[in-house]
Amino acid sequence: MNLITRDELRAKLDRGDDLKLVMTLPEPAFRAKHIPRSLHFETVEETLAAFDRGDEIVVYCADVHCSASIYAYHVLQRAGYGRVRRYAGGIVDWEDAGYPLERGASIPATDRPGMEGIRPRIATEARPSSRRSRPCSCSS
Repeated sequence: MNLITRDELRAKLDRGDDLKLVMTLPEPAFRAKHIPRSLHFETVEETLAAFDRGDEIVVYCADVHCSASIYAYHVLQRAGYGRVRRYAGGIVDWEDAGYPLERGASIPATDRPGMEGIRPRIATEARPSSRRSRPCSCSS
């Protein structure tokens, strides 16, 4: 698994690097707190539809023991996204370092900087429930 450290992620965000930072926890956790510039998607399908295969993508969740970002990392890798990294420390590690957090309702991913014009494709057919179509149930 390709990992990114807290300090490396902070430096990339401070420089304004073109990376897509994705919090993989459920919407209530995202609203409670997230790393600035984070994106949030309701489903795996929305996530996959929002990015190009060449985008640099960093996924994170609660902490090193939370599996939501591990799952997202593997889904993106299997779908052909080659520049995916996991910030294993997650929101707990970021907050412990005293780094800034955003709180409150999320801005739709399509309205965030760098995501202009993105229109996630959401499946409209009824289909059996699958793990791939649900957001992570990992709690923070």
